[in-house]
Amino acid sequence: MLPQAMKMVSTNLEIAEPPTGRPVRVCVVEDDHVVREQLVHQLENAEGFACVSSHRSAEAALEEIPRHQPDVVLMDINLPKMSGIDCVRQLKGQIPRTQYVMLTVYEDADLIFKSLLAGAVGYLLKGRTGSGTQVLEAVRDAAHGGSPLNSLIARKIVQHFHHQPSRPGVEQPLSAREREVLELLSKGLPYKEIAEMLGVGIETVRKHCHNIYEKLQVSSRTEAVVKFLGK
Repeated sequence: MLPQAMKMVSTNLEIAEPPTGRPVRVCVVEDDHVVREQLVHQLENAEGFACVSSHRSAEAALEEIPRHQPDVVLMDINLPKMSGIDCVRQLKGQIPRTQYVMLTVYEDADLIFKSLLAGAVGYLLKGRTGSGTQVLEAVRDAAHGGSPLNSLIARKIVQHFHHQPSRPGVEQPLSAREREVLELLSKGLPYKEIAEMLGVGIETVRKHCHNIYEKLQVSSRTEAVVKFLGK
């Protein structure tokens, strides 16, 4: 059963978590001047965060953001010309370790799902960006491997992967520890927190994840979690 408020992990096999002590570097792409300035202000005035650039169009973002190599990009879905979804898809090819969080006015499941398939890790409702805490939590989660997704979006992801052709070969059973790691991943916990909870090193967690992907015949944490939730 899918939890009411599920956290899903990034589709990247490896997440470049910001080094300890360094601010989370963020770029903002938003065509609404008021919203954009509000986000920039929240990020610049919060400890542990740095807004390295802001842009009002996808075209400007594609030209400038790759030079900054940010940890996280806050991306508006509905931009004037090129959409935020297409922008994320192109940026993902240039800077794959950057994490992308979509900004949207409405909780449109189809648009959010398309964003996730393009490479985003989650979304943030614009109507709630006035809450600086929520913005910062969303950015921090994305930078460290987690992002909130509600049950409707999670269900769409499950349905999508259930309709994908199965891979050849036979899945291998997971060990008790591997199942434990996968369960923690499904809750949106980043590697660092999982390592602390299990009393092991972060590289041990990464190794467990690698073994999980091989045994489940998947290539991403999202697919692994989907299989775990679908069983």
